[in-house]
Amino acid sequence: MVRGLLWILAAVLLGGIVHLSTVLAMPQAAKQDAYSRLAPLTPVNTMVPLALTKAGAEIMPFMDPAFATAVCRYDLSGGPLKLIAPVSQAYTSVTFYTRRSVAFYAINDRAAGRRTIELDLMTAAQHAQVPEDEEITAADRLIIESPTTMGLIVLRALAPESGLVPMARQALATAKCQIQSQ
Repeated sequence: MVRGLLWILAAVLLGGIVHLSTVLAMPQAAKQDAYSRLAPLTPVNTMVPLALTKAGAEIMPFMDPAFATAVCRYDLSGGPLKLIAPVSQAYTSVTFYTRRSVAFYAINDRAAGRRTIELDLMTAAQHAQVPEDEEITAADRLIIESPTTMGLIVLRALAPESGLVPMARQALATAKCQIQSQ
């Protein structure tokens, strides 16, 4: 009896280990992650508004039809990136993801406290090379360090009513994501 219970316990433990390792390995093995899906639609270091979301035909999973969305696939190997995103009337958010879809930073219009979200994205090595300017404070220049050289910037603007979708899309159309000129 005890021997049978030990076999059952060992089988459950082995099944749990296999299940957990499979769940943890899936993001690395996925072929159609967000970056891969957006690669044919978006050039590198350019902000591109995405088409409006329709049920069952989303480009990325869990896209909300109440939000207009724009995406920038970034590559920091050419230098730091400058992001300028005007805010919409309702709500605007910017989220930064690594190449493997790990979110590492997010900011919204309320946290930015301005009519434009403006920031610099760079690697830790690029940030170390930025000269210190005593007249420029951290409030004047927001610098985000990316853990990887490639990734995604997702900009979302809320359209609280269906008639406000064009206004939200217009706010995203003027957003810029480009390599900084030295």
